[in-house]
Amino acid sequence: MNRSLPADFSIPPVVQPPVVPIKRGAWAWVRHWQRTCFVLWVLGRFAWMLYRDLRRARTHSGGNLADLPEKQLEAQASRLREQLIRLGPTFIKIGQALATRADLLPVAFIQELAKLQNRVPPFPNTEAFAIIERELGQPVTKLFRAIDPQPVAAASLGQVYRGVRHDGQEVAIKVQRPNLPARISEDVVILRRIARWMARSQRLFKGNDWVGMIDEFERTVYAELDYRNEGRNADRFRQNFADWPRVHVPTIFWEQTTSRVITMEFLRGICVTDLDGLAAAGIDAKEANELMYRTYFKQLLEDGFFHADPHPGNILILRDGRLAFFDFGMVGHISPKLQSQMVSAFFHLIDRDAPGIVQDLVGLGFLSPEADMEDFARVVEDLFRRKLDVNLSEVRFKDLTYDLGDIIYRYPFSTPASFTFIIRALMTLEGISITMNPRFNFLEVAMPYARDFLFRRESAQLREKVWASLHDARNGRLNWTRVWNLARTALALYFA
Repeated sequence: MNRSLPADFSIPPVVQPPVVPIKRGAWAWVRHWQRTCFVLWVLGRFAWMLYRDLRRARTHSGGNLADLPEKQLEAQASRLREQLIRLGPTFIKIGQALATRADLLPVAFIQELAKLQNRVPPFPNTEAFAIIERELGQPVTKLFRAIDPQPVAAASLGQVYRGVRHDGQEVAIKVQRPNLPARISEDVVILRRIARWMARSQRLFKGNDWVGMIDEFERTVYAELDYRNEGRNADRFRQNFADWPRVHVPTIFWEQTTSRVITMEFLRGICVTDLDGLAAAGIDAKEANELMYRTYFKQLLEDGFFHADPHPGNILILRDGRLAFFDFGMVGHISPKLQSQMVSAFFHLIDRDAPGIVQDLVGLGFLSPEADMEDFARVVEDLFRRKLDVNLSEVRFKDLTYDLGDIIYRYPFSTPASFTFIIRALMTLEGISITMNPRFNFLEVAMPYARDFLFRRESAQLREKVWASLHDARNGRLNWTRVWNLARTALALYFA
């Protein structure tokens, strides 16, 4: 039985679009434009119905999504979810991403789109078992002692079955949906056309790198189409947390894994948002939630490699209290330069250093160097005062959305495409925390992490990143004010 890491694990896989046969001829051209018209019709019809409701709301208020009556919001959110399912896997995947963006959508939309994580229609068992047999080269009865006839989960790109290997090991078998590469490739072409139009319409769609987001989505979804990448990611994540006994990653069974089928250890645990289940098992939800955040501080600031899709369906609390991560199809890689800038921003957040944060936003690409730095620093200080020092239960998403919208339109502010999946992961964590620990406070969790890792002997690499971050984003010179602020922060953390 081969459970070891693949030999090429140390070399990050180069993700290229899958080789999809190009269908030529008049009929292929007609089918492509039929698909394009269908996508535009479905999305346009939804947009028109939403616009109609917003126009009616404008006579009584500002005409924003949050101004719609609750029943209308819920109806529109449900309609959007249904239309995304109608459009297929690519758009379901986009809906799952939108389900984490509480900065863009009202809570009713977030709650409805979150259903796309585990309420996607399955495809027939006959097709799934045929794919397993074709990929692994043997009948299902020879591959496994038993396999449940119904999937335990169905997602946008595949579905999962519970099985038992001949050695008695209980496993989860994930199978990719049929003809997926061709369907996604065609949809990405259509989405890129829409993104280019949105990029040209800055008056309507300001504040995001739309084409860059589609490029990032394409890169990530193609990586997910090869389940061997998921296996490598799981093994790398397990290695990164080898010294964390409270973090568990399921074993990958490589002899029963291909690009379209992956077999891994089946985990039984409690959903992170199941508060009654956690209480019955004697598990402190607040403590588990804080552990989850500490793992993400490590992933983002130390490892440069993070699980980009931490929704409740991909994280379990095992009965012994360990935090289990799985489904590593969507991960993020952070360059050393970007990581050092994030470390700088992290310590400036802890120190509530508004001018430092402004410089970090310039260096990270969120804010243009031509912006009025002093004025923007006052905006950041106000956000610190009203958001950073309060518990999560005291933050109102509607107010925060208005704050962010005001910033985007008043200043040369945009969201770099490289941050799409970092923001997605952090927003997903915040959504989980609303249920697990509504009194979550960022500083209460971040400060002990910063103290422990900054002063431990083995965190020399982290200290190097901190030192590298002490340079001005505009001219590259050492910023002595930052050096002093970091020293003051370090002393405060040491004596905390």
